[in-house]
Amino acid sequence: MAPPVASRPSPISVHRLCVRILPVYLLLAAVAAPWLVPPCSASFFGFPFPAPATTKRHDYRDALAKSILFFEAQRSGRLPPGQRASWRGDSGVSDGAAAGVDLEGGYYDAGDNVKFGFPMAFTTTMLAWSVLEFGDSMPRDERRHAVAAVRWATDYLLKTLAQPGVIFVQASLAALHAHRHLCCSLFMSPGTGGNAGSLKKKRGCCARTGNVMQVGDPWKDHDCWERPEDMDTERTVYNVSAGRPGSEIAGETAAALAAASMVFREADPEYAETLLAHAREAFEFADTYKGAYSDDPDLRAGGCPFYCDFNGYQDELLWGAAWLRRASKDDTFLQYIQNNGKTLGAEDSSNEFGWDNKHAGLNVLVSKEFIEGEVLALQSYKEFADSFICTLIPESSSPHITYTPGGMLYKPGGSNMQHVTSISFLLLTYAKYLSKSSHTVNCGDISVGPVTLQQQAKKQVDYLLGDNPMKMSYMIGYGDRYPQRIHHRASSLPSIKDHPQRIACKEGTPYYNSSGSNPNPLIGAVVGGPGEDDVYEDDRADFRKSEPTTYINAPLVGVLAFLVDNPNPGHIWH
Repeated sequence: MAPPVASRPSPISVHRLCVRILPVYLLLAAVAAPWLVPPCSASFFGFPFPAPATTKRHDYRDALAKSILFFEAQRSGRLPPGQRASWRGDSGVSDGAAAGVDLEGGYYDAGDNVKFGFPMAFTTTMLAWSVLEFGDSMPRDERRHAVAAVRWATDYLLKTLAQPGVIFVQASLAALHAHRHLCCSLFMSPGTGGNAGSLKKKRGCCARTGNVMQVGDPWKDHDCWERPEDMDTERTVYNVSAGRPGSEIAGETAAALAAASMVFREADPEYAETLLAHAREAFEFADTYKGAYSDDPDLRAGGCPFYCDFNGYQDELLWGAAWLRRASKDDTFLQYIQNNGKTLGAEDSSNEFGWDNKHAGLNVLVSKEFIEGEVLALQSYKEFADSFICTLIPESSSPHITYTPGGMLYKPGGSNMQHVTSISFLLLTYAKYLSKSSHTVNCGDISVGPVTLQQQAKKQVDYLLGDNPMKMSYMIGYGDRYPQRIHHRASSLPSIKDHPQRIACKEGTPYYNSSGSNPNPLIGAVVGGPGEDDVYEDDRADFRKSEPTTYINAPLVGVLAFLVDNPNPGHIWH
């Protein structure tokens, strides 16, 4: 954790002092004291973070390519001919059959074999946002692979909306059958005149009602250590519907499809329109039938404690509306944000952004229209975004987020790299918006510009790639030293290509307990990373530190793309 702010000079006074003493330093260094600490360096002024553990220049292009490749190893379903993670095989090809629907495809969220809809939708939103903001900085092949990663997700998300009025997410078959006697079906009709669409109720069976929440029983899945190609646990289907709402999953699905529609607008306009139309439908479902899926006992039993909605569904409603506004330019969604912001918690302060809490990302996203001078009524979102950014600036007077002694942004709870990558993405995105205007971030007595935010993000990514006390890259396959025993079933078990014989549920346990390296390196995966002491034990059983997730990598794709074009964005303070 950084020492108290009061003990250090402000950046403005530091800059002035640098200018005054630099000529004196140069004279002394040239004549008699080449050992002097250079003025304006972090060590000269005792700034909070030590010098990096390594000083080598990072290959951001290589890291970007690997961060995108990771998603191919997380694929579920029949793998395409161009599959580059060749050690994987087809899996989950009959997903959804138990509920009479086709739910093949999508991604396994982490090191297990469950398809959790909530984090998958967020992953999709962030992959799409990465391409939208920083796709022009990606080498052509990497942009193509990133777009393919988005489409693998959106093709699946469209399937989760295939049954009118139902979003498939996650729930037990027993609960699904019981629910069929309790709820009404929703038949969605397209809206006209740019409105979000209309919903008509009709009595019917719940197989025609809701949204897929999840595929796979997480408790039974987590009781096994087996390859996705071999899994024989129940592929139970969980959904949300009018009778058992899930505004957070529906709102995030709307955000994902709306964001992705912009990715495909030029190359495949018909597909883009399909995505946007379904985004509208998902949003209206979320807004019409408000509620959290984790409030339903049966859905909670399947989703919690893995992906409980701890933060409420209100932020996903605003988040979905914000993405629909950006994708469609429809004033209906702008009015929704303006009319419902206060009641849905837009003013809630948060220095967190991830699959459960969208407030910081929402404020950055919505503030774009104000910063560009298009909608001055959205000024409050710029102020909220500034407040968030100031918590990340050690020299500001705001309450600060915690940093480890080695300089890593840290939040308790495990899987810390999800915070590092998602917040770094927001720093760079907000810097991009600010750089196209005269706006800055006002943090008390200091004003922070875009380059400061870019440098803060670079420090976090460099830490992830090896500039840390462990001198270890936390991305598999990048650098000379990286984790070897990650918490990931497919990576830790022999590839089906090398060992075609089935490995049953409990037969994988010896591989889980093995001290040996994983036989299939999960190239590009970023693990949860070290704790608040900067220490990382390469332990497969410690899933909080050693398990990769799709939502760690998704925002990192955009961050690395920026750094490919801007490897040295400038000084921290200016």
